Amino acid sequence: MRHARRRVVRRVTRLAAVGGILLGCTMVTRAVASEPPAADAVPFAAATEEARDAGPGARLVSRLGSDRTAGSWIAADGRTVVAVTDEEAAREVQRAGAEPKMVRHSMSELKSATRTLRSAPRVPGTAWAMDYRSNEIVVRGDTTVSADDWSELTEVAEGIGGFVRMERTEGTFTTRLNGATPILSTAGRCSAGFNVTDGTREFILTAGHCGPEGSVWFSDGRGRQEVGTTVGGSFPGDDYSLIEYDGGRAGEGAGVVAVGDGKGVRITGVGDPTVGQRVFRSGSTSGLRDGEVTALNATVNYPEGTVSGLIETNVCAEPGDSGGPMFSEGIALGITSGGSGDCRAGGTTYFQPVTKALSALNVRLIVSPQDGDRSAAPSPAPSGPAGAAAPGGASPGSSAPATGIPNASTLLSRLADPRNVGPGLLVVGGSMVALVATRWIRAEQDRKAYQRHYSAMWS
Repeated sequence: MRHARRRVVRRVTRLAAVGGILLGCTMVTRAVASEPPAADAVPFAAATEEARDAGPGARLVSRLGSDRTAGSWIAADGRTVVAVTDEEAAREVQRAGAEPKMVRHSMSELKSATRTLRSAPRVPGTAWAMDYRSNEIVVRGDTTVSADDWSELTEVAEGIGGFVRMERTEGTFTTRLNGATPILSTAGRCSAGFNVTDGTREFILTAGHCGPEGSVWFSDGRGRQEVGTTVGGSFPGDDYSLIEYDGGRAGEGAGVVAVGDGKGVRITGVGDPTVGQRVFRSGSTSGLRDGEVTALNATVNYPEGTVSGLIETNVCAEPGDSGGPMFSEGIALGITSGGSGDCRAGGTTYFQPVTKALSALNVRLIVSPQDGDRSAAPSPAPSGPAGAAAPGGASPGSSAPATGIPNASTLLSRLADPRNVGPGLLVVGGSMVALVATRWIRAEQDRKAYQRHYSAMWS
């Protein structure tokens, strides 16, 4: 009787184990079928020449040349204005549907002036940029610049000519190290910028001054939820870096930037801004802020080093906002570098152009699928600046829930995720152990029975 009960238990156990194996295989199959697409199937936008097109003003400036033009901008009513140096260029601008403005100094002269300033002894706490609308070079000095250094720099400016304007500014020019989601390391706190891919791995594009290569980043203050590791970048000179995700994937919502309160903005393309364009910035300290592009190709002499080719804006920012994204109408434009002032009194903030960073790092921007389309088709390039209608009418872009930075792909989080293959593998593994155990128990019972029988024969 006892042996019969044992046989029943063994058979039930084997049947349960086989059923568990079948169930686990089904779970694994369903999990694999629901896996997100691989990196090469993620919609992206590359920093191509087409994507860099900043609208009709930039095209006219490029066509007419730097000796006959001095930049372009968007007027308050949305009209494109192009600075020109001769009547024939003015007529060409009018024929193209834009408004010409006669100026004295060409882009070639403005660039020559900035090269002279760059060759002068470096003074930390100073910055300069081309003001297209006033046809001047504006040199700013913060409160850390001594009277002697300012006097020497003023002499350099006077030697260039009367189109260099000297201005003192409140506060100090600093990198904003301390998103739009916060990321932390031993170097300090920064904000995540945009998600990018090289076709195989996925990364966070953020500011270069946030941390050197090898910096490990976390999404919590206790260092338990690892985000990734800095694998490359440039600072000073430029201000961008790549943080490779731990696990290689950005996760769901990679084409959305957070703007606070669980909300986000879909990023659908990449481009270069225009002076006068309304732009938006998101950071982990001060949240979503907006303002206007005031200059391009700006140079800032931070205490840590000089960075050139920056976008100058009157958007405010504060420590911890470094690396956060700047965008308009869903088009990625810049990465927060630094500036002066704060969001109580206002100030000047500079951004690293996204297009230059993508080209230098040989990566592509991960964008949000449009109209529910999750296919692998590249996002179309923007046809023009966000302020083409009027700067005041521009918006950040279409809204979407913000999922934040995915935590590190630890074994525990993978196994706990019901959409992953982990639970199915656990069921399969447990069932296999049970099946093997029943076979081992049966074999052990047979062995002992044989020993008893053998002993009885020879006793």
